Amino acid sequence: MMRETLASTSSATATSIIPPAESAWITTCERISPRWQSFALPPQSSIPIVISRVNQVDAARLDVEMSAMLKEQLVKVFSVMKPGLLFQYEAELDAFLEFLIWRFSIWVDKPTPGNALMNLRYRDERAMEMRGKIRTGLEGPGLTIAQKIWYCIATVGGQYIWTRLQSFSAFRRWGDHEQRSVANRAWYIIQRVEGFYKAASFTNLLIFLYTGRYRNLIERALRARLVYGSPHMNRAVSFEYMNRQLVWNEFSEMLLLLLPILNSASVKSLFRPFSKDKSSGSTGDDTLCPVCQNNPTITYVALPCQHRYCYYCLRTRCAATTSFRCSRCSEPVVAMQRHGSINTQ
Repeated sequence: MMRETLASTSSATATSIIPPAESAWITTCERISPRWQSFALPPQSSIPIVISRVNQVDAARLDVEMSAMLKEQLVKVFSVMKPGLLFQYEAELDAFLEFLIWRFSIWVDKPTPGNALMNLRYRDERAMEMRGKIRTGLEGPGLTIAQKIWYCIATVGGQYIWTRLQSFSAFRRWGDHEQRSVANRAWYIIQRVEGFYKAASFTNLLIFLYTGRYRNLIERALRARLVYGSPHMNRAVSFEYMNRQLVWNEFSEMLLLLLPILNSASVKSLFRPFSKDKSSGSTGDDTLCPVCQNNPTITYVALPCQHRYCYYCLRTRCAATTSFRCSRCSEPVVAMQRHGSINTQ
């Protein structure tokens, strides 16, 4: 009897469990999907990355130095030509070198020499806004063909046209009041455009220092951002040379400041007692002026030591410092007298 009751109960339970319908799975997935996506990254979000501002500025500086080195080598090639001939085409030469750097770097999707040393490359920032999830923040395509062409037009062609326009207007003296009104108006427009460009560049510099994006107006207009080429590459430039250069520059500036203040005669007289050739200097030819080492044209003697000098040598030394000491005996000179005369000057 007990067995029959258990069998009937199990059969009833088995018949009561019915699998859910197929649409129930879809409904449940649609209901849970918004909650699940709230814990994940949004599809349009991007990982904020910070590119070193020092690296970007150093890359621009290295590009300028590279262009200067190429220009120096090219000028040496034409050194045997007529002097001043290459100076007339300096703007064309600069444009040609900038075009070569652009042609073999940006046009072929390679970084410029400065960017390569700083581990940087250009990325089309417009394409990043339409992408989905980003893994490291350094992904993204390079510049498009249109961006490359506009970059060449702005950096190479724009700089060349502006340089030639400024030199031509200065040569024609458009800014003079004697010129006709059209030339004065053109000169006024050029000055206004230059002032506006400098103000915009300064504003862009402040924004760059704050955000770390777009070093100049051309990069900002083209949305060409510098990012790291490799996330695991170290900085390729050492600070050792930079530190030595800074120390030497400061030392040379200190010498340029102090040397004009020092009096060479006073310094020599100060260290003369410690010199080894003191005896040899005192036993030299007394007929020669100890300053210019020539026969005195107008002979004067220093008092009280009676050593002979040229008038101008002794007069300038005594006028330069009131505590002038004789160059031969290091004795203080209190007066000067013409040789063979009794009148004290």
